[in-house]
Amino acid sequence: MHIAIAGNIGSGKTTLANLLAQHYNWEAHFEDAEANPYLNNFYEDMERWAFNLQIYFMQSRLGEIIDIRKSGRNVIQDRTIYEDAYVFAENLHDMRLLDTRDFENYLGMFEKMSSLISPPDLLIYLKANVSTLLEQIRKRGRVYEQGISPEYLTRLNEKYEKWTSNYKLGKILTVDIDNLNFPNRPEDLDKLITLIDNTLK
Repeated sequence: MHIAIAGNIGSGKTTLANLLAQHYNWEAHFEDAEANPYLNNFYEDMERWAFNLQIYFMQSRLGEIIDIRKSGRNVIQDRTIYEDAYVFAENLHDMRLLDTRDFENYLGMFEKMSSLISPPDLLIYLKANVSTLLEQIRKRGRVYEQGISPEYLTRLNEKYEKWTSNYKLGKILTVDIDNLNFPNRPEDLDKLITLIDNTLK
């Protein structure tokens, strides 16, 4: 079984992946921001590093999916390869931080690679207002994220809504986290786990 958690920056993907891995006794796969050689550069100069960053994410996540399928284990994955293409890369192109030639090159590679992999058995989309995202970004205190603007998060939210509303690769569960505190309220986590169990059935 492969469950993937999608959502904007600060939506709580890593926290939920940890909690679900503990509950189901499954393996968790996390996005390793600290190991990313382009992320700091990207936030300093988005136009210069946008293409490099997206290529890094694509090859990194492709390798992760291959490892998940080879392992034969039950896995909770923090973020998906699909978000990189349909949310982040598309948004960078819209903002003219990724030129059309590079974007089309990237999409061509993505489409070929994604045709060779299996989608998750369940996609959980964590949906949140920008004010919620900003508060959670502030709380976790990653230096390179502190300059992220509300406008940038709004654009990403719009891309997430477009992508998830058209998602046809498998089961999807949308969870509105604005009034859901699953890290600190056990009853909220129990409700979410029940939703997941019912969706998987």
